[in-house]
Amino acid sequence: MNSRKDQLTAIDRLLTIMDELREQCPWDKKQTLESLRQLTIEETYELADAIIANDLEEIKKELGDLLLHIAFYAKIGSEKKAFDIGDVATAISEKLIHRHPHIYGDVKVANEEEVKQNWEQLKLKEKGNKSVLQGVPNSLPSLVKAQRIQEKVAAVGFDWEEPAQVWEKVQEELSELNEEIKKGNKERIEAEFGDVLFSMVNYARFIEVNPENALAKTNQKFKNRFEYLEDQTLKKGIDLNQLSLEEMDVFWEESKKYYR
Repeated sequence: MNSRKDQLTAIDRLLTIMDELREQCPWDKKQTLESLRQLTIEETYELADAIIANDLEEIKKELGDLLLHIAFYAKIGSEKKAFDIGDVATAISEKLIHRHPHIYGDVKVANEEEVKQNWEQLKLKEKGNKSVLQGVPNSLPSLVKAQRIQEKVAAVGFDWEEPAQVWEKVQEELSELNEEIKKGNKERIEAEFGDVLFSMVNYARFIEVNPENALAKTNQKFKNRFEYLEDQTLKKGIDLNQLSLEEMDVFWEESKKYYR
């Protein structure tokens, strides 16, 4: 591992390279805050994929890509005489100190939950006592957004007391969905399905499961199993489209030996 001095030297080298690219490279010279936005989003998802795969080498690479974007935004900010990388680092340092009064002040906390509650209360004061939900980005994926909404309202006391209560709510929503399916009302079916998902995200919070991570891992597991099915049929010279569901299921069951 690098020493603190070596780490700072590496950051300084990145900033120097960023200066050179911004001055000399036609592509880098052309970029704006707006043009980088979508690329940053893509890099963030690539980092998320690496984390789900627990690929530490890939995580390192993707963090490097995100660090480059931070340096890039800071460089553009300095050109606009608005902020530089030092301002960015100072701002987040001051925020961390302010939001950790149990470390840098005299506030006492008993556990992680009290830390989260204090954090949300401080954020609310910083924003002028506006809505607790104001800090939830509109562009968040819906599953993550539901989780953040629930976390924020829970931090100010709007929450269930026991997991059993939340599970009962899940069952209630499932029953209401089933009733609308019987009636065939598409609009109401969609609404009730949304309620089921929202209540399931809430239940996940109570049993300490991250719903986004859980679904991402299940998606990957399904992808691996289906690709195994495709690979095996290809090796045997079988046209996948010609197989019955029962025949496909043989390969699917085999795949479970390798992807659990």
